[in-house]
Amino acid sequence: MKEALFYTLQENNSVQCRLCPHECTISEGHIGICRVRENIDGKLIAQTYNKISSFAMDPIEKKPLRRYKNGAYILSVGTMGCNFTCDNCQNYHISQKTPLLKEMTAQQLIALSNEHEESIGIAFTYNEPMIWYEYVYEVAQNNNKDTVLVTNGYINKAPLEQLLPYIDAMNIDIKSMNPRFYQEVCGGTLDAVQNTIMIAQEKTHVELTFLAIPGRNDTVDEMKALSKWIADINKDIALHIIPFRPMYQMTNVLPQSMYTIAKLKDIAREELQYVY
Repeated sequence: MKEALFYTLQENNSVQCRLCPHECTISEGHIGICRVRENIDGKLIAQTYNKISSFAMDPIEKKPLRRYKNGAYILSVGTMGCNFTCDNCQNYHISQKTPLLKEMTAQQLIALSNEHEESIGIAFTYNEPMIWYEYVYEVAQNNNKDTVLVTNGYINKAPLEQLLPYIDAMNIDIKSMNPRFYQEVCGGTLDAVQNTIMIAQEKTHVELTFLAIPGRNDTVDEMKALSKWIADINKDIALHIIPFRPMYQMTNVLPQSMYTIAKLKDIAREELQYVY
């Protein structure tokens, strides 16, 4: 077992996790919202440390990253769990359920990446890498190639700043400019994600992804607000607008039309240099 970073001991052997803005108070024998950090005898244990659910060699553009080492391949890897509970989760079978897991140490993962000459490094993706913090941190510190994160950005400032010196690129989801959307659809808060974006883009290469869901976040006003907010930080941050497809608890929502995606792209390009 691996003791987690960023927590404090409370009364009656409970602990408070300080990794993400949920800051779960976890009584002995229980787990946090992310389902992978457990209180065992008054210690917070990272249950998925060294445990992998899936890996594949992917084009870097699939992360998606379009302005970072185009044409390269990267070893992509994930485990299980998430600190969001998005109704539209595309990878719910590993983020919200319990898949088969394989043991792989940080050194073994790095060695696997190095076996592939075409690989530029390791991307933590598929589920939320921030809740896999101890493993990601160890790999990133020892990886002699690139380390990439594909993340919802829901992490506290202290752990984020400790990790960022070892991260070469990030794709961060920004799901809406409406705080209520984050609360009702994702189980999180918008301001925490915005803080992550603002901090990360000063330290590493950052691109953003926006999933346009029909009738939920795909209005003209939403995209105007989003693109203006990004441009106020840095108009050269790339924005990827992705069409929704029915998934998980949103199978009753129709797929997004490419007409709407094209319209949103045109709006975003009024503010931003790079929109895909």
